[in-house]
Amino acid sequence: MEEIIIKNAEQIAGIRKSSQLAGNTLKYISDFVKEGVNTNKLDKLIEEYMRDNGAIPATLGYHGYPKSCCISLNDVICHGIPNDKTILKEGDILNIDVTTILDGYYGDTSTMFTIGNISEEAAKLVEDTEEALYLGIDEVRPNNKFGNIGYAIDQFAKKNKYSVVYEFCGHGIGLEFHEEPQVEHSAPRGSGALMKPGMIFTIEPMINLGKPKANIDKNDGWTARTIDGKLSAQFEHTVLITETGSEILTDVGEYDIFK
Repeated sequence: MEEIIIKNAEQIAGIRKSSQLAGNTLKYISDFVKEGVNTNKLDKLIEEYMRDNGAIPATLGYHGYPKSCCISLNDVICHGIPNDKTILKEGDILNIDVTTILDGYYGDTSTMFTIGNISEEAAKLVEDTEEALYLGIDEVRPNNKFGNIGYAIDQFAKKNKYSVVYEFCGHGIGLEFHEEPQVEHSAPRGSGALMKPGMIFTIEPMINLGKPKANIDKNDGWTARTIDGKLSAQFEHTVLITETGSEILTDVGEYDIFK
């Protein structure tokens, strides 16, 4: 297994800058996420914004992925491919996931959006999934174990009668798109590697109303859906372990996710 990279001050500064751009990309696109818009238009706007700010989208061409972001609606857990036929409509919930490469450094974040009047069940899922992310982030500090992130998320999800997707996880990031460690969102308490200052990784819990397992679309090889057609939600931040706790590198302040 590869070692977890401890980033130096110069690398941290570069990753922070890229992460802030990733966060600002989501803030920028939030104004365009509305009923009647197709997901391909959002993808093109996201790529344009990144390039106008000196960055390139990490997903474009990654293992053959064809677009500049992932947009996952309703029962799509993750890796939804933007296209002209998917048009946002009232009642939809969707995740937009962006990763920037700026001056060779990576920043990765995602958020949920909702369109018009959504069900109470969907609204609670979105709100609780965001809370699950921050409960995971609360566990980020020197000398804690990585498994405690997943333990906190999983305990919260079970308490609220959700399931946690186990087939996808958070990951180290910064110098490459995916580095060690794998950050599980469901894990035994006290398991995993020891956290140390200078480590940077994503936490990105995917929470389902129904069963936790995913089905991968056989036609495109990317789109992951819930096996029972029930809703899924996800939030993601890139996080740095500091000497005293953590810093959310992709946090750019609040913006409206309810449309």
